[in-house]
Amino acid sequence: MPEVPPVPAHWRFPAHPASVRRARHAVAEALPQVLRPHLGDDLSLLTSELVTNAIRHGAVSREDEGLVELVLWPADGHYWLAVSDPGNGEPAVTHPDTYSESGRGLFLVDNLAAAWTIRPRPARGTSVIAGLSLHRRGG
Repeated sequence: MPEVPPVPAHWRFPAHPASVRRARHAVAEALPQVLRPHLGDDLSLLTSELVTNAIRHGAVSREDEGLVELVLWPADGHYWLAVSDPGNGEPAVTHPDTYSESGRGLFLVDNLAAAWTIRPRPARGTSVIAGLSLHRRGG
């Protein structure tokens, strides 16, 4: 009989800057205690960057489903985080200069994640999915 995988953790937050902290806290609490020293900081940074991008660039008007959705799950030797918003924009990695005050979100994701991708959602919106390997840095 196959092993039943764990149910992914799932949250929805309003598209508001205060949600970044709430999302980061929720994801940190959902990560198993034994993995927090290994993945906690990087997962926290991924969460902050992806939720901030979703709020700034993907959330539509507050009256029209201005929600950011997160899903966290383990699979294939990774912990995966998907951050979704109702926007239809195509996020892209940028390479800001030294003096730029923004534009580093996906650059950080690209450097932290073992793998990541952007996927359109079936009905409407975009998801950015990033995975952190359970087998790095001596883990």
